[in-house]
Amino acid sequence: MPDISPSFPQAERPAAARPAWLTAANRQELKKLLQAALYLSPSLILFVAFVFVPLVRTFWLSARFTDPLGRPAAFAGLELYQRIFETPDFLNSFQRSLLFVVLTVPAELLCALGLALLGNLRLRRIDIYRMIFSCTIAVSGATASLIFAYLYHPALGWLNYLLGVVGLPAVPWLTSPNTALPAIAITTIWLALGLNTIILLAGMQGIPEELYESAMIDGARGAAQFRHITLPLLSPTIFFLLVVDVLAAFQVFTQVQVMTKGGPMDSTNVIVFSIYRQFYFNGQYGLAAAQSVLLFLIMLVLTVFQFGVLERRVFYE
Repeated sequence: MPDISPSFPQAERPAAARPAWLTAANRQELKKLLQAALYLSPSLILFVAFVFVPLVRTFWLSARFTDPLGRPAAFAGLELYQRIFETPDFLNSFQRSLLFVVLTVPAELLCALGLALLGNLRLRRIDIYRMIFSCTIAVSGATASLIFAYLYHPALGWLNYLLGVVGLPAVPWLTSPNTALPAIAITTIWLALGLNTIILLAGMQGIPEELYESAMIDGARGAAQFRHITLPLLSPTIFFLLVVDVLAAFQVFTQVQVMTKGGPMDSTNVIVFSIYRQFYFNGQYGLAAAQSVLLFLIMLVLTVFQFGVLERRVFYE
């Protein structure tokens, strides 16, 4: 028999409930984020493999004794850190590194600032001058170290020859504990001068010209313009270079390795070279890892201090 029961329209089933936050705009942003992560994945993989994994491995190795082949032998806990502070080697290396930062960073910033002011002048052929002081960017640390090692040579070096011409005694640049670290600092200052000057010059050229014109109308010239316009507006660039130069000075290695190898009498045995010597020559892998962790913490504390205290004096537009 045919079905004569009344038929009623079926209610449409509601679509699957979506989370309240998953709106059309959020879905579009999530799609862009996934696309960006896909494009960045090769760099992220390399960054994780060569930065985060070695960092975690260093923390793990710093808590273990190792055999002469670098294989973990026993759990050490904090004993390696205690051993570092009980011996004077690490404290000497820290003092050498801190003194190196004091010798290099202020000189790098002041010399670069002076060169940038000269490079910002509107003169004919100023591009030639800018090219000359930027040439140090193309020189590697090893090449610069070899050049200055020749200049510092006690018998063949030009520096002692020039001192003798003017009647001054020769200086034992790399053979005296009193002059070896300043000699390496001079090399480092020369190396960093080009990049620092270019960055400061770029910051100066980004200052609006209208500010200087208004200052001239008010009667401010020369030093007054530099103090009240150039320096405040250049403070973010100077702060950036301060952070970068401090971190680079604490990680100096090439100049020490090429010129003095930590001597004479450990006067140039900075932290990174001390880690290198403990790892490759003494075979104390756990101790070298512990020193690396301490160097990381020192640099972290200094960076936090600079951003927490010194950045307050930075003028942002």
